[in-house]
Amino acid sequence: MNTANNILMEVNNLKVHFNIKSDNAWPWEKGQALKAVDGVNLTIYAGETLGVVGESGCGKSTLARALLRLVPITEGNVVWLGQDLTDLDKKQMRDKRQELQMIFQDPLASLDPRMTVGDIIAEPLKTFRPELSKTEVKAEVKAIMDRVGLLPNVINRYPHEFSGGQCQRIGIARALILKPKLIVCDEPVSALDVSIQAQVVNLLKELQAEMGLSLVFIAHDLSVVKHISDRVLVMYLGNAVELASKRALYENPQHPYTKALMSAVPVPDPKVERGKKIQLLTGDLPSPISPPSGCVFRTRCPHANEGCAQQKPTLQILSDEHQVACSRLADIT
Repeated sequence: MNTANNILMEVNNLKVHFNIKSDNAWPWEKGQALKAVDGVNLTIYAGETLGVVGESGCGKSTLARALLRLVPITEGNVVWLGQDLTDLDKKQMRDKRQELQMIFQDPLASLDPRMTVGDIIAEPLKTFRPELSKTEVKAEVKAIMDRVGLLPNVINRYPHEFSGGQCQRIGIARALILKPKLIVCDEPVSALDVSIQAQVVNLLKELQAEMGLSLVFIAHDLSVVKHISDRVLVMYLGNAVELASKRALYENPQHPYTKALMSAVPVPDPKVERGKKIQLLTGDLPSPISPPSGCVFRTRCPHANEGCAQQKPTLQILSDEHQVACSRLADIT
C-alpha cells in the first residue's frame, strides 16, 4: 500500500526548459524557451513501478533525465528520501547516484565499445567502492552477470560481439551492481525484438521483486506498460494529463487524450479488433516552443471550448488511485 511512510521521491512543479536560438542569431540575442517538461508533479513509492507513456516529443525522456539531474532543472524540485536533489552540488549528487541508476534506450550505444563486459559492469564498483579488491570486484560482477542471464565466460568480450538483448542485459547488470533503490528505464525495450522485449521485461519484474527496487518505466508500447506497471502517468506536450493505477487507467481512462491512446492499442482478438473504433486525433502535436494557452491539448481535443484556452488545468483527484487534468471532465464523462 502506498503511504507517506514509503515515499522515495517527490517531484514538485518540475520544469525543464531549453534555450533555443536560430542558426543565424547573434550571440547576444535571447533565444526561445522550449518547454520540454512544464510543471509535472508526481510521487514514487518504494517497490512500485511507475509507467510513463505519451507520444514522441511529449517529454518522457527529459523527465527521466531530470529525475536524476542529468539535465538542468529550470524550476521546481526533486525530493529524494526527504532531501532536495536540486540543492546538491556535483560531488554530493555524484554520491547520490549509488541509489539512483538508469537503463538507456539504445543498449549498444550506452556501452563503451573499448571496454570489456567485465570492465563495464565493474566500473560503478570501482568508482563508488574503491576499497574492494580485484578478486572481490570480479566475484560481484560474475554474480550479477549470472543473475541477469549472462554466462561468466563472456566477461572478457566486447559489446559489439553481443545481440541487442544481451547488450541490454549488460546495461541492466551495470545499473544493478550498486544495489540502487530506484532505476529509471528510458524505453529499455523499444529497440529489441518482441520476444526479447518479453524476456527483458520479465527479468526486470523478477529483479524488482528480489531486490525491492522501484522502477520508472518509460515506453511507447501500452501493452508492455500494462504488464510491468503499478501506476501509469500519461504525458502530453511536457504536461501530466492523467495519473492512475494500472487497473483504473486501462479499464476507465478519463482524459480525452488517454482515451485516444487506449483506443489505438491492438486487441489480440480479430473479431474485437475489426469492430473496434479508433479515436483519431486531428492536427499535429503543437511545438513545445509555443504551446497552446490554457490546456495544451485543446487544439486536438474534440471537447474543447473557449474556456479551455483561459486556464491551464492541473491534476485533480477523482479517487485514491486516479487523477486527471481536464477542466471539462464533468461535462464529457
